[in-house]
Amino acid sequence: MRQLGFDNEKYLQLQSQKIMERIEEFGGKLYLEFGGKLFDDNHASRVLPGFEPDSKVRMLSTIKDKVEVIIVINAADIAKNKLRSDIGITYDEDCFRIVDILTQRGLYVGSVVISQFNKTNTAAVAFEKKLKKNGIKVYHHYTIEGYPYNLQHVVSEEGLGKNEYIETTRELIVVTAPGPGSGKMATCLSQLYHEGKRGVKAGYAKYETFPIWNLPLNHPVNIAYEAATADLNDVNMIDPWHLQAYGSSAVNYNRDIEVFPVLNNLFEKLLGESPYKSPTDMGVNMAGFCISDDEVCCKASCQEIIRRYYQALVAQRKGADNGNELEKISIIMSKLGIKSTDRNVVVEALYHSRKYNVPSAAMQLNDGTIVLGKTSDLMGCASALLLNALKVLAGIPDHVKLIAPNAIEPIQKLKTESFGDFTAQLHTDEVLIALSVSASEHQLAQKALEQLPNLRGCQFHSTVIPPHVDEKIFRKLGIEATSEPVYASKRVYYNR
Repeated sequence: MRQLGFDNEKYLQLQSQKIMERIEEFGGKLYLEFGGKLFDDNHASRVLPGFEPDSKVRMLSTIKDKVEVIIVINAADIAKNKLRSDIGITYDEDCFRIVDILTQRGLYVGSVVISQFNKTNTAAVAFEKKLKKNGIKVYHHYTIEGYPYNLQHVVSEEGLGKNEYIETTRELIVVTAPGPGSGKMATCLSQLYHEGKRGVKAGYAKYETFPIWNLPLNHPVNIAYEAATADLNDVNMIDPWHLQAYGSSAVNYNRDIEVFPVLNNLFEKLLGESPYKSPTDMGVNMAGFCISDDEVCCKASCQEIIRRYYQALVAQRKGADNGNELEKISIIMSKLGIKSTDRNVVVEALYHSRKYNVPSAAMQLNDGTIVLGKTSDLMGCASALLLNALKVLAGIPDHVKLIAPNAIEPIQKLKTESFGDFTAQLHTDEVLIALSVSASEHQLAQKALEQLPNLRGCQFHSTVIPPHVDEKIFRKLGIEATSEPVYASKRVYYNR
């Protein structure tokens, strides 16, 4: 069984209570900037075993009658088709996904804000039309010269005042986005400016899960956050404003600390006086109070750092890194005294590959069992391993063939002759389809299919970079996958 280190039910209770207290402090209306992922916070679930990826949405659902959601997306990200690397879709696609999921959970999505809007951005204009066709309200916010440092200009009709006022109807306005740099804080500040003009008393707070303010600066959970944001150059720091105001240490990160004096002055201009003495004061995160087993969380965080290291290696191999991400994570690993081989599946996959001289993969099931798979004429190593893992979970002997060879051959022929694929080897999606077909007639195949939910949280490592389709299937199944920065083929087109 997977060891748990986080009390999720306690978290839901404390977090909703804290947010309601903050609403009352501001007299009835709060703009809450949500950092990180709103409903699929897989990083949090990996470093805090027991944290459910949808915890934030579940928490908001307990007070859904008070909640209105605003989604912010940067026009520049729309134009360049910026991707969410964790799920492989663009920010504008994710915007619609967020609307659908939150609506299904009973939460009210009031509008979408396109920040840094410009009519010459044809992609943003087209996106706006698509939103409106789906009955979603859209507002424009613009680039503000000198933001946030030129206070005189920012807090004026030519600054925040030129942004469109967002009509809201609830007490708690959750401001979220597909990813960082979308303009969430600027949206909140703009609303405070407009609410003030209308005589409405409103406040601002921030809900950022990491770094966890009441854990030590060098706690592995907080250091794992640095590894996760290595591409953004975020650095955890002791909050000097908090230390000065209260005489106690609290952890925050460089961007919030650097901009706090400016925000403080903005709050004074917008609200008459600043409600906060430190950037940590702005936060409402209660996760640090809900860690039930610190050792479990420390071990999980070290594993997450190794995962990020392998992701950076592969990104560098693909030419998709930002130049210093790998170096930064390597320094973090050295600081904690951890190595890439501290990940069990790495050692097992590399050994298996050397033994058989073919690409291989290893998976650690949630009970600790290691399962192996290797490339053959029929399947790639990821596909072979997937079948082997399902067999182990279902208690099916290894020699049993779950998919008949005559069921595989037509798929291979279709791939090579009709689709022009370079290889006849089955990918994971094709294996699962073939297994589903077999399940209609064979009880053991059906038994294997029923084990798919039990793959969530399992650890996987391949000695070659899996094809994109395999990576996508692993994400959907919740498998934590890494690989060596090596392509399975020397073909240039296939590798890209």
